[in-house]
Amino acid sequence: MAYQVLARKLRPQDFHSLVGQEHVLRALVHALDEQRLHHAYLFSGTRGVGKTTIARILARCLNCEQGISSKPCGTCSSCVEISEGRFVDLIEVDAASRTKVEDTRELLENVQYAPTRGRFKVYLIDEVHMLSTSSFNALLKTLEEPPPHVKFLLATTDPHKLPVTVLSRCLQFNLKNMPAEQIATYLQKVLGEEQITFDEPSVWQIGRAAKGSMRDALSLTDQAIAFCGGELSETAVNQMLGSIDQSRVVALVQALQQGDGSAILQQVAELAEQGQNFVVALEDLLSMLHQIAVCQVVPNAPVAVQFDSQMMQSLAQSMPAADIQLFYQMGSVAHKDLALAPDIRNGFEMALLRMLAFRPQIDPKQLRQVAIPQGGAAQVAAPQPATQATPAEVVEEAEPESAAEQVPAAQPEPVLEQPQVEVQSAPAVETEAESTPVQVEPEPHVEPQSEPEREAAPQQEPVVESQPEPEAPSAGNEQVVGHVNVGEQSLPLMADVPPWEDAPAGWQGQADSPVVEARAEPQPEQQPEPMVEPQLEPVLVLASTEEPSQPKQQWTLADLDQSNWANIFRDLDIDGLTRSIAANMVFAKRVGTQLTFTLEQGQTSMLNAAHQGRIRQSLEAMFACDLQLAIDIGNTETETPFARRERRLAQHQQEAVESLQADPYVDKLQQVFNGQLDLGTVEPVQNFEE
Repeated sequence: MAYQVLARKLRPQDFHSLVGQEHVLRALVHALDEQRLHHAYLFSGTRGVGKTTIARILARCLNCEQGISSKPCGTCSSCVEISEGRFVDLIEVDAASRTKVEDTRELLENVQYAPTRGRFKVYLIDEVHMLSTSSFNALLKTLEEPPPHVKFLLATTDPHKLPVTVLSRCLQFNLKNMPAEQIATYLQKVLGEEQITFDEPSVWQIGRAAKGSMRDALSLTDQAIAFCGGELSETAVNQMLGSIDQSRVVALVQALQQGDGSAILQQVAELAEQGQNFVVALEDLLSMLHQIAVCQVVPNAPVAVQFDSQMMQSLAQSMPAADIQLFYQMGSVAHKDLALAPDIRNGFEMALLRMLAFRPQIDPKQLRQVAIPQGGAAQVAAPQPATQATPAEVVEEAEPESAAEQVPAAQPEPVLEQPQVEVQSAPAVETEAESTPVQVEPEPHVEPQSEPEREAAPQQEPVVESQPEPEAPSAGNEQVVGHVNVGEQSLPLMADVPPWEDAPAGWQGQADSPVVEARAEPQPEQQPEPMVEPQLEPVLVLASTEEPSQPKQQWTLADLDQSNWANIFRDLDIDGLTRSIAANMVFAKRVGTQLTFTLEQGQTSMLNAAHQGRIRQSLEAMFACDLQLAIDIGNTETETPFARRERRLAQHQQEAVESLQADPYVDKLQQVFNGQLDLGTVEPVQNFEE
């Protein structure tokens, strides 16, 4: 006898032997048992999920000689003939090969005749969506009001292509793809009946490769039996399917965990030597990441047979949940984009390298870089007594080709209050610039002196080599806060200047008391001024680029409550992503040294043990005691420090807008020139303070 493939040999003959599709079977069984039969049924679903099988079983139930029921006898002539495909009253039509309207009319001409042997004349139309529009129109009337002895069973893989008029005349049943676990369990039963030796991982690989289709699973099982010589093993099945060994996937995951790029490239090279399918390799990697994520959320969840349970639990405990979620998301996007890569291997490598590059495990301090624009200006401010308002002494470095703006002498100048001036001994050298000197502004409470008197004075001006033309203030967020007299020039004092360690080349002097010089064009025709004895001069201190922060308050643990948390957070010694997490927390309660905070639900992906430890250490350093820190996840009704800062920033911006709108000169410009104020470009003059 000729060999019959498993997909045909094991086709179910009744509803109770059918695997899966319980939601469809329940409705059909109840309808048959209660004799509530519809005249047209539509079964939709992907290939190999049981559409035609269910239709044939339904035809047997309708024409069984023992009566209409959900359990046909299987022994009567009608049941046997339907099983063998030779029942005269079961008309099976392949709509893909009979799409013309003439074929449909020929089919419907025999509808009016009674069945020859059975109880009902059953029309089984497979792939019904392939019929033409004219064929559907010819079928509509008969499909809506057929004779009582006719039943229509329609099957399709694409129900969206059916006209709505056809769908409304049928009972629709959507068949689902079967899970890999269900397919693997059924295959184990089949292989046991066929007396084929197998191991569970090999069956699981076939179940996953079937992608929800039982017919595909049985066909792959036939192929595996032939490939393995009657004994299924995981290695042989993986070789047949093009899958990779699970140890390779584990090695890739561990390399991602350790951030080892060379190990990743080595694993990819070995996979390429074995001729592995990188699309399948990426799918296996995503399956393992999914299993690890499940083990992290539900530690007692069952682990799929193809994975080692102990290994999955070990990876789940050692890898951060944020890394797993990021790797899975990047892998999913890369799986979609693999077809666009010039080479599949390159696309697979880039997916892994992208996961490695964007791991959220880099210390923010390592990424911090202070960049100074090329050709930009650097400023130096001299500290001054806090009780006396005097202009700060600043030297501005400029490129030789930069343009200068003269500062009118009559313009009022704002002043700064700064700490007591330190002094240092340094030689004084002065040169004159080629350009016309700017009007000199004398120091407060000091009368103007002549050039010789100034040279012999006990206190000297800051030592500089002046530019031919001082550079104009930068147009960014820098603010002119005063002016300084250098030789015969008056230069603007700028706020928000870089710290000493970030100063560009050209600044000279010691770190604690730098003496600043600005490059200037050499002037060989001019004789330098005679050297004078070293005198004490003010120490020039470079200001920070950051806004001057308020002095930190001495906090105690008793001060920590919901109202004070925003102020305490401002003084915490944390930065980067850790500070962002703390800014979205609110204080909940304190029990002794146990502190409990609530973190907003949307910020949970950033939180891990490392950030929580940094927050605890910063709180312990502030309160000078050992603390226990607990961070709960939930909705925060109290205003977080981040929300408070955003609200105050918005108020600060709104005050600037209102001040500009109330300005009489702005109002006059709007009236005279019919102007309109662009509120989106308004920037506050005063810097925002916490």
